[in-house]
Amino acid sequence: MRFGIVARRDREAALKLAYRVYDFLRVSGYDVIVDRETYEHLPEFNEGDVIPLEDFDVDFIIAIGGDGTILRIEHRTRREIPILGVNMGTLGFLTEVEPHEAFFAISRLLNGEYHIDERIKLRTYLNGENTVPDSLNEVAILTGTPGKIINLKYYVDGGLADEIRADGLIVSTPTGSTGYAMSAGGPFVDPRLDVAVIAPLAPIALSSRPMVVPAHSTIEVRNLTVTRNVILSVDGQFYTHLEPETEIRIKLSPRKAKFVRFSNEVYPKYALKIKKKF
Repeated sequence: MRFGIVARRDREAALKLAYRVYDFLRVSGYDVIVDRETYEHLPEFNEGDVIPLEDFDVDFIIAIGGDGTILRIEHRTRREIPILGVNMGTLGFLTEVEPHEAFFAISRLLNGEYHIDERIKLRTYLNGENTVPDSLNEVAILTGTPGKIINLKYYVDGGLADEIRADGLIVSTPTGSTGYAMSAGGPFVDPRLDVAVIAPLAPIALSSRPMVVPAHSTIEVRNLTVTRNVILSVDGQFYTHLEPETEIRIKLSPRKAKFVRFSNEVYPKYALKIKKKF
């Protein structure tokens, strides 16, 4: 069994815990690698075990950080590698255990006392090309000028769904439904469902409401405001400016995110995390 370690880079406690986990697994006889950025912020790891995140080829990744750390892993790894998330962030929606539970959780993982939770992702095509990371939470088309709205049309499987004047449009997975989309008025969606949430962001028309569509739908967005800057955001981690005529198409990704879980309970955990947020 081979493990990868990735830590939050701006918190010393996360880096130190990453080293303790790394040392524990090595002493226990397992192969362990560390991503280069973690190593650069705490060069106590064996340099021979340091590999760029894009080249990770392991059985499990132990992510010590918050949601941003997990999203960085999902955006940059090339394989569907199960992640055990140890929460060293603020909310930790995507993580599974707290720092004091880390070694107990790793022991359960080594003993096979876990299951894999699979989550759908969305893939975005710009002018027919996939040049941005797949999204685990959401894709957002946003105004590039605060205080200035943009005019968008969006289609579902070729049919016009709505035309909006708003601050933007969010297309969310069930995993992301408890984040940006919910703040925009979208519903909480059970993460076991294969659906997507389309939520206008601060629309002018009260009739422009969030909608839920099958995840296998093709969602196309057209920008009708040619004089305004438009930004595409993926999971709040990746940003790019879009030319007005850019064709935006969002579909179900062939890849999934995989998480190590120790409980089959969905609602108690999500209710607690939504309560923390609000």
